[in-house]
Amino acid sequence: MASAAEQLAANASLSQFAKATELKKRIWFTLGALVVFRLLSYVPLPGIDPRALATLFDSTKGGVMDFFNTFTGGALTRMSIVALGVMPYITASIVVQLSTSLSPALNAIKKEGESGRKKLNQYTRYGTVGLTAVQGYFIAVGLSAWGASAGQSAVVVDPMLFRVTTVITLVGGTLFLMWIGEQITSRGIGNGVSLIIMSGIVAQLPTTIAGALDQARTGATSPLMVLGGFVLVIGLILFICFMERATRRVLIQYPKRQTARGMQQGDRSFLPLKINTANVIPPIFASSLLALPLTITQFAGKHINGESRWGDFVISLNQWIGQDTPLYFVLYAAGIIFFSFFYTAVVFNPEETADNLKRYGGFIPGIRPGKSTETYLDYVLTRITVLGAAYLTLICVVPEIFIPRHLVGFGGTSLLIVVNVTIDTVTQIQSHLLAHQYGDLIKKAKLKGGMRR
Repeated sequence: MASAAEQLAANASLSQFAKATELKKRIWFTLGALVVFRLLSYVPLPGIDPRALATLFDSTKGGVMDFFNTFTGGALTRMSIVALGVMPYITASIVVQLSTSLSPALNAIKKEGESGRKKLNQYTRYGTVGLTAVQGYFIAVGLSAWGASAGQSAVVVDPMLFRVTTVITLVGGTLFLMWIGEQITSRGIGNGVSLIIMSGIVAQLPTTIAGALDQARTGATSPLMVLGGFVLVIGLILFICFMERATRRVLIQYPKRQTARGMQQGDRSFLPLKINTANVIPPIFASSLLALPLTITQFAGKHINGESRWGDFVISLNQWIGQDTPLYFVLYAAGIIFFSFFYTAVVFNPEETADNLKRYGGFIPGIRPGKSTETYLDYVLTRITVLGAAYLTLICVVPEIFIPRHLVGFGGTSLLIVVNVTIDTVTQIQSHLLAHQYGDLIKKAKLKGGMRR
């Protein structure tokens, strides 16, 4: 049953939306920032021949690069100045969050409040610069040697100069996207980094649909297979919407209150625990961690002949953890499961929730306040997180196996990100409309009160 706030937000009309000037400014700012990101994805790196690069990437279609290219909106295959997207930033944030759980010093900084959060964000930025520089160097090395033996090199300048300019350009592009994401979060609507990833995925959908229809038209793929893929995609979207709204409601009872008229019945409320508490973070984190070694080995392996131990290792690693290999799916599933539990522990603290309930007099029927409530909440959260992790693994891994390669843009991970970010953004828009409606009601109440005086 929908809450009163949800019903009020659902009844919001276009006229009420037109009056919410602050909300409109935030939406326009968000759209403008995303347009800037899309324009940057078409600006190539200096020293690149776009035609030769397109020819080289056409020869490697269907590989793991297509999967990661989806998250950048095609910027990776175009080798734009934002080719790495926000993946290095996400990877750096993973390392910092894991470090806060393992390092007492960083954990103490985390508990300092706003100042501690700023310090950790600064560490994340430093890590982003380092990871982007490493990935950018290996991309530059790989591009310099890629296709050179066949006379189709995409690099048209001195290799050493190209390496330096590529590293500097990619670091600048990733940091600029990181800044845009932070600006969207603070001055726009929704989570900035998630919206950047979603806009890249959505930008690739028309190309994916056109490619699938062209495959069916030319007979390269059975029309029934393409139709079945689209039906599976629609089913996945409905299943994701259902699971993202699923919650485990824990009954909270408040004691009876003594008033002048006598004893009143105690209030009752529910503590909603989402089945997928970690939201879209686990697949993004898992894919980001896989992107780091895969990007390095994919591009570094293009100039290795396999005559050394290092060359044999890189070539073997590319074969072991390619997108269609069992090891890749195992690592991806393990990463999703791990980050489901890890990020749930970061987002929801049973000890803090139990203390808050005790402070305000609330309790769970049949459970003693304090430590017993904390243990019970941890038990319930662990059980539903098992279901949430299984759901995320099913959504992100199984479709990658059964959905055809030319429908990679409709993979479970892509659909999960698009649906989750859309739901989160719409929820924030409803919250702004709700706050605007309450603001109007308060103003009307003050005017009526002033007239009565």
